[in-house]
Amino acid sequence: MEPLVEEEVKCYHCGLSCEGDRFQLLEKHFCCYGCKTVYEILHENDLCEYYSFDKNPGVSLRHVNDESFAYLDEPAIQKKVLEFNSTSFARVRFYVPAIHCISCIWLLENLQRLQKGVLKSEVNFAGKTVRIDFNPQEVELSRMARLITSLGYTPKINLKPEGEINASETTKSLVIKLALAGFVFGNIMLLSFPEYLGLDQQDQALQRIFSFINIALAIPVTFYSGRDYFVNAWKSFTQRQINIDVPIAVGLLALFLRSVFDILFQIGPGYLDSLAGLVFFLLIGRWFQSKTYDSLAFDRDYKSYFPLAVHKWEREGWKPVIVYELLPGDKIRIRNMEIIPADSILESDEAYVDYSFVTGESKPVHVLKGAGIYAGGRLVGKPVILHVEKRTSQSYLTSLWNEAAFQKPEESKYRRIIDLAARRFTWVVLAIALITAVVWYIYDPARMWLVITSVLMVACPCALALAAPFTYGNMLRVFGRHGFYLKSAEVIERIATIDSVVFDKTGTITQGAAQVSFTGVLEDQELGWVKSLTSSSTHPLSSLVSRSIDPTSTSPVEDFIERPGKGIQGKIAGSEIKVGSASFAGVDDVPMDSASRVFVAINNQVRGYFKVETSIRSQIDTVVKKLGNRCVALLSGDHEVEADRMRMIFPTHTKLLFNQSPHDKLNYISGLQKSGAKVMMLGDGLNDSGALQQSDVGVAVTDDTGVFTPACDGILAGQQMGQLTTFIKQSRSATTILKTGFIISFFYNAIALSFAVGGYLTPLIAAILMPISSISVVLFSTLAVNWVARKSFINVYSC
Repeated sequence: MEPLVEEEVKCYHCGLSCEGDRFQLLEKHFCCYGCKTVYEILHENDLCEYYSFDKNPGVSLRHVNDESFAYLDEPAIQKKVLEFNSTSFARVRFYVPAIHCISCIWLLENLQRLQKGVLKSEVNFAGKTVRIDFNPQEVELSRMARLITSLGYTPKINLKPEGEINASETTKSLVIKLALAGFVFGNIMLLSFPEYLGLDQQDQALQRIFSFINIALAIPVTFYSGRDYFVNAWKSFTQRQINIDVPIAVGLLALFLRSVFDILFQIGPGYLDSLAGLVFFLLIGRWFQSKTYDSLAFDRDYKSYFPLAVHKWEREGWKPVIVYELLPGDKIRIRNMEIIPADSILESDEAYVDYSFVTGESKPVHVLKGAGIYAGGRLVGKPVILHVEKRTSQSYLTSLWNEAAFQKPEESKYRRIIDLAARRFTWVVLAIALITAVVWYIYDPARMWLVITSVLMVACPCALALAAPFTYGNMLRVFGRHGFYLKSAEVIERIATIDSVVFDKTGTITQGAAQVSFTGVLEDQELGWVKSLTSSSTHPLSSLVSRSIDPTSTSPVEDFIERPGKGIQGKIAGSEIKVGSASFAGVDDVPMDSASRVFVAINNQVRGYFKVETSIRSQIDTVVKKLGNRCVALLSGDHEVEADRMRMIFPTHTKLLFNQSPHDKLNYISGLQKSGAKVMMLGDGLNDSGALQQSDVGVAVTDDTGVFTPACDGILAGQQMGQLTTFIKQSRSATTILKTGFIISFFYNAIALSFAVGGYLTPLIAAILMPISSISVVLFSTLAVNWVARKSFINVYSC
């Protein structure tokens, strides 16, 4: 009688063998209490769909320590870890190296169903991070870390003061694999020289020894240096999907097994030299692509972001500086509706901060002196003085600009094409490889394996995937250099489709002041009050009035209020000051001419008005002419006194609509879109944010780099208004370049595949050609974009 063999029992959650004590629940076995607990959590919350994405997708939890994250509840640690913290809202971003598949993403983005207090979680698969928004009153930060650890995703906590997630470990691993592949490639080539040159019959024993040494050298290259290809291919199979690593893994494995078979059975020397060279050049291609993406990201960080500026205190007084020049300890002054650029400490007595940019909650938060204020908040009310506590990268502020609340619903057309092509590409390549194998097995079986491997290696959709980000990314950089700052590269695609352009008037068509004069009676002290009040606002007319008043002693403003489209008010030295429109100040009879009037009332008594003769932006008439029929309307909140002046600029087919409220502007844009138009709206971003958000492309025109409008898609420096048609033309050129890149990628793969199928390519040459396809598209996109940019932007700043 044969002895009974105990069947190995594997953990339902992580797949490891259940050794020693076993835990059982609902006829399922678990290797430890942690794995059983995770299953219970998922089962209780109806999340067992997690196990349908992959077999045993979890990670073993035998060594999880519940107290290992207790230190995260220390205030000093939270200050370093949390991106945002308030009584009811906090945000943390964890680096989770274990994120590897769709089941990981699905589970980590459903944390709110597992833990009360979690508001939202979002995974960045490429960066292997998960951003969690939670209510600190309901769940502690340490509990959040323990929760995702209990699910098998232990976070890697980074406490460096200025540090970000460091990808050096991944780079180091790639370099080691690349170095090993290069070393082995060279040595196998050296040991294969006798085979290349031919040996006498009596030296066959030496050849056999060299062949076995080659096998020993090829094993680590294939299964260590090439490990990522096999792992990714296996994961795609377990997820019932297929990716580009599948044909590469199949080719490597086929070449290795065939070579071992030939050597063991003395059929031939195998193809181990080609195999080692194949892995070596594949890794070189991967390294090149990673470096290329890194350089593109750096360029985006420092050349393409809107140069948000704030006023910093220096010995000579308040000076505007770019945010990435701020250092801890700097004193900055923030005005009403300006973005707070860095985590800071409030020096003023109090402030109201709108964190809707960060949290989505529009109710302003009351902050007292000495309290911390987080980057990304918007000041509401009187100006405040802050001390910078921690540097904040411009990339963080722009990531807030790209929050879902400010996104357009339309999906990128080219991204859909790329996704569809990438999904079908691998199946097509495998089918071609199979047909090729059958043909070559009949025609020349000895060459079949090399030909199959060449087919599997040479075809690559990476060039197709790289075409869009590099084309639009390069054009994004060009736009940034010339004063047009976009929130993302996808905006360029939408600009290329624009067929209707709508303008706001104040701050867009008009700028600055040809002359500012005051009519009325104000004492010097009262003029100082007006200067203090108007300098607290970022509205163009407020700035003009403030600059027109000679330097005088300023006074602190209390109870500051800004009413969009009407004016500003506040208390100074016990007096109620109002500055704004006639109706806001309490005036009924207003002179009718083309000048703008800013009225002043002190303690409800009208004391006079500032007459502001605004000037028309230079080259605006040229822009309007070049736009032609695309220039469809001018929307203004002012009276019709400017109609004759505006009609001299705009053609007869352009509608001139005055007395337009912010809601009227939004409705007009919506009406154009319903008729099938693709609309670009240009405004100052202050009273028309709704229209900017509604339009297909909303552009805020600004002469003040401290004003930032999240509802817009791009910010155009005022002096570059004359280049508007050039930017539209360049966006269309970028689309043409992208289409050309697609064509290059398609023909490259078609030609390379035809040569490979015909047996004219060795696997080694195929491995070299595969990254060259990506390089060719990157170089073409970069050179083409730079060429059209140099051709169009000639003496742009001299205009």
